[in-house]
Formats: sequence, structure tokens, C-alpha cells
Amino acid sequence: MDQTTPIVLVPGLASSARIYAPVIPALWRFGPVMIANHIRDDSIADIAARVLREAPPRFALAGHSMGGYVALEIMRQAPERVAKLALINTQARPDTPEATARRLGLMTRVRRGELRAVREESFPELVHPSRRDDAGILALVHRQDEDVGVEGYLRQQTAIIARVDSRPILATIKCPTLVLTGDTDNTIPNALSKEMAEGIAGASLVILDRCGPLPQAEQPEATVQALTEWLGTKVV
Repeated sequence: MDQTTPIVLVPGLASSARIYAPVIPALWRFGPVMIANHIRDDSIADIAARVLREAPPRFALAGHSMGGYVALEIMRQAPERVAKLALINTQARPDTPEATARRLGLMTRVRRGELRAVREESFPELVHPSRRDDAGILALVHRQDEDVGVEGYLRQQTAIIARVDSRPILATIKCPTLVLTGDTDNTIPNALSKEMAEGIAGASLVILDRCGPLPQAEQPEATVQALTEWLGTKVV
């Protein structure tokens, strides 16, 4: 890749630019880095459209968790603008009825002022079992909660609930693609990462050891290695 190619990073649910802080210095060597703001709209399509309006004409794109849903929507709306694609701890499937019901319950609690409590209770699901007592990552989660805020969180959950099935577009993705996940993702099973990698011709699947849904914070060095190898892949 040309070293001046811009890189657009999309965070996940209740996540901000902070999640990418451990990897940005390494990525920055490949070109300017932009963190997409995904808290201002309440549909994945609108978030993707806003990212496209604010992004450079052509760029490498990485989406983490909810950011992966946005990245896949960008591939639906403007695939010609994406030079490379990285899908991090995410999936192509729509929300299940069970997941939607859980989200609606969480949204009710957050409206009552329980955002911090909701996130603290969910923390064991957000990391590898060996990091459930990691005070540093928990502090990062809470700082991101403050960045996103209650209204941002509610808009994000609304967007996630209504997201479309992106499996039909996987076969249309032609750019170099990385599918990155942890070996113990408690929120999105590895099978769904494998499904995406198998659906995208030539995609590379990387499963990080002793890692949950937050690879940038849990395994920063391994995440940097995977992303820099992806960015170093030549565009045909």
C-alpha cells in the first residue's frame, strides 16, 4: 500500500477513539489515521453515510464490533472507496430476537441512569477470563462510556438492533480483507468470524490467543502485528 493511504477506524458499541490508542502509532506510519464518530446517528446506514462524507476519497477501513457493522454498510454503499478492509471481533449477521430483547432491557436501565452499572456488570463478557480483574481495562471501558454518553449509547443500540443482514454482500468484497478475533470472544463466537472469512474471497483470518472482544487493549502487540501485515498487503 502507498504509505500515504489514509486509514479510517470505526470503534464499537459504547467505545470511542480511546480503544484504538494502543495501535494508532504503528498504523500512522502507513498514512494519516481518522477515527470515525459513530455516536451521532441512530441507524447503521446513516452512520456509514456520515463516515463516507467525512472520510478521504479512498482509504483503508477497519471496524471493531459495532464498527464492523458500519464497515460492512460502507462496503454496501461505496465499495469503490475502500482500498482495504479489516473486520475486528464483529459479525455479518443481523440481531437475533434474543439479543434485541437484551438490548432493549439494557436501554431501559441506561435511561434510568444506570449506564455505569450496566457496563460494569457486562465487563466479564468484554475480556478474556484471565482479565476479569483488570482494573486498567475496566477504567478504559468507563472512560469510553463517558465519551459516548447516554444518548450516544441509546442511538448506537437502536442502530445495532435494526441492522441488516450483511452476509449477502460478503461475496462482493474484492479488496484485501482481514478478519481478526480473539480465541475467547464471549459476545461473538469465532464461528461467525470464520463465516465472514470464508464468505470473502482471499480474506485472512487471525485468531489471537488469550484474547476476548477487546484485542486492542488485551493483546495490543498481536493486534498491531495483524493490522500492519494487513496494511502492508499490496492492492491488486
